[in-house]
Amino acid sequence: MLQTNKGYRGLTHPMIPIETEGGTKYVPNFRYRYFTEDIPCGLIVTRGIAELAGVDTPHMDDVILFCQRMLQKEYIVDGKLKGKDLHSTRCPQHYGFNDIDTFMKVNHYIE
Repeated sequence: MLQTNKGYRGLTHPMIPIETEGGTKYVPNFRYRYFTEDIPCGLIVTRGIAELAGVDTPHMDDVILFCQRMLQKEYIVDGKLKGKDLHSTRCPQHYGFNDIDTFMKVNHYIE
């Protein structure tokens, strides 16, 4: 999707220069919105819905675990969305949803 969606064309991830013995190198800016907004308000939401539906998301979990380390946040604990920073996300679990049926009904996806 990121490679084929025209809306993402031309976007790059901001980098921060760091000085090393070998010269200047660049590392990702982990405080940029791709991490600080897109993770808690995008990827975590999708992961939360998948958890309610009982769908395993091993690759998504790998990305989230990496990002939560870089952001010094805690979203996933023991394979579940129950970390101390869940309050800063928009995932269904933050709003008290524990099952897909209730989530779907309350949000008017089904009757």
